[in-house]
Amino acid sequence: MDISFFKKLGFSDKDAMVYMALLALGPSSVRNLAKKVELNRGTVYEILKSLKEQKLVTYYEKEAKQFFVAEDPIKLEELLARQEGELNDVKSKLKGVVSELKAVYDKGGARPVARYYEKGEIKKILEHVLDICEVTEETQYRVYSDSNITEYLYEGFQSFSDARVAKGIAVKAIASGSGGALRGLDERKFFTVKSQKPTYILIYPGHTAYISLDSANELVGVVIENDGIFEMQKSIFDELWKNL
Repeated sequence: MDISFFKKLGFSDKDAMVYMALLALGPSSVRNLAKKVELNRGTVYEILKSLKEQKLVTYYEKEAKQFFVAEDPIKLEELLARQEGELNDVKSKLKGVVSELKAVYDKGGARPVARYYEKGEIKKILEHVLDICEVTEETQYRVYSDSNITEYLYEGFQSFSDARVAKGIAVKAIASGSGGALRGLDERKFFTVKSQKPTYILIYPGHTAYISLDSANELVGVVIENDGIFEMQKSIFDELWKNL
């Protein structure tokens, strides 16, 4: 029988080997069982103790020697039932434990999480912007746009603006370079700063995304999830917006 089944019940390979051997041999001494499975006696004895605790093995003494015997395999069903009961108990307590752990986590301060996106994955960033704005009921996000990036940005999601407007999400854009037509729920201001490394920056609830071109002129991006970074970038953007 394939011992991988037993691993799903929490058995190690050695546990399964010893159990299967004991089923086949019948009452056995540790010495004989160890010889059968080719493990040292100490290891086999510890495994037998564990199987006994799980009520799968019992033993008796005869002529001052211990003989181990496997219980009826139907005991495996009882083992599974106990495991299910323990799992249900853990599940019922999990919500409270998670709440306690989250309180400890929050005291430690928010940890920035960075996710990287390669060629062909930029659409995921744009989808994420809309998803987060929708979930948080934030009706506006902010963008630093660069015409050198914009011409590539929406290749994988050409209906982005339509989707944005349909969801009622507005955008403020501070643009470098020429700008295209407004599509609805969007405002744009311009500044003349030019960068040798053009980057498109999206600032949306709890996140800041940076999209740029690599040496092969392919879009790459990184999204940083952190409330502090988001709030700082948002404040800088709003101050610049007022002065343009």
